Amino acid sequence: MSFDHFDYKGVRFIQKVHSEKSISYVENELKVLDDDIFNVTYPKSGTNWMIEILSLIKHNGDATICQSIPSKERAPWQEIVEFQEQEANLTQPRIITSHLPHQLFAKSFFKSKAKIIYTMRNPKDIIVSLFYFAKIVCIFKEYESFQQAIEDIVKGNALYGSWFDHVKGWMQMKDDSRFFFITYEELLKDPRGSVVKLCKFLGKQLDDSQIDSVVKHSSFSSMKENKMSNWTHAASDMLDHSKGTFLRKGVSGDWKNHFTVAQSEYFDKIYEEKMKDLNMSFSWE
Repeated sequence: MSFDHFDYKGVRFIQKVHSEKSISYVENELKVLDDDIFNVTYPKSGTNWMIEILSLIKHNGDATICQSIPSKERAPWQEIVEFQEQEANLTQPRIITSHLPHQLFAKSFFKSKAKIIYTMRNPKDIIVSLFYFAKIVCIFKEYESFQQAIEDIVKGNALYGSWFDHVKGWMQMKDDSRFFFITYEELLKDPRGSVVKLCKFLGKQLDDSQIDSVVKHSSFSSMKENKMSNWTHAASDMLDHSKGTFLRKGVSGDWKNHFTVAQSEYFDKIYEEKMKDLNMSFSWE
């Protein structure tokens, strides 16, 4: 994947979507509120899924907002150029999305009581998702090969830089009471249990029927049919809908249909080397 980009403190961003000014605003000027909820991910890790879950929890399982306001407005990305305009329209508790690495995050967060939900995903599945994502996003040039997609992640040339650095950076907060991390795979395996844990972390009391509603309306099938969540509302100069869908499969393990044995072994060797000092294990290992 290639795109018109610039680097900000060693991290790759997209021209026009981001700017040095928009990122610097978040890092140095954003006033974080104590009840803010940050939805943080590396790209293609379940970002929009978590937006849906958090939106539904905020509104006690009522899907009205999710079915009437686009997800990118309900929980806007804080580092994009339009964020300051969108920020003014957010209601408390604000749900704010970000792909920013730990070292570029809002400095005011670390002095607040705000909370972060960090969603991780098997990086092999992220590579597959990025490979198809590049086909439909108009500002991206499609990958010439699947190997190129692997190399982008391995070498840290992808948007927002290295997956390894992103995860290791945020895992510095794993023991902080304001930080909750979960994996895409956990969300798939036990969606209801995951929602219950999220509610407990957020201090949100929902009854069984409200929890059931959150699970129902945040399912892949529900989101796929919801025009406010499936990105079919996006302009044709942003997404080429003829080349694929924004919500593609919503599964884990699809990497097995794309990686060759050699590619898998190559990636595993690099993964083991880069993650050896983290002293954590994940469901995909």
